[in-house]
Amino acid sequence: MIPFFAFAPAVRRVIYTTNAIESIHAQLRKIIKTRGHFPSDDAATKLLWLALRNITADWGRGAKEWREAMNQFAIAYGDRFIKTAV
Repeated sequence: MIPFFAFAPAVRRVIYTTNAIESIHAQLRKIIKTRGHFPSDDAATKLLWLALRNITADWGRGAKEWREAMNQFAIAYGDRFIKTAV
């Protein structure tokens, strides 16, 4: 936990968004688990596409602190971080 607090506040806010990714994975696993068997790969793909469409329907904008976090990443990890336009 201590290394987490070494990051700047803007970076910590962006890191929190991994919870959103874990939430999507949990929702997809739940949908797949209840179906069990798929007759084809296309059927599984279509189900996942529909599920993602429903999951993302109520999303707002991305992390508004991303630009500030990018600057912090560029300062801390300049040799490993390639800054791209957002």
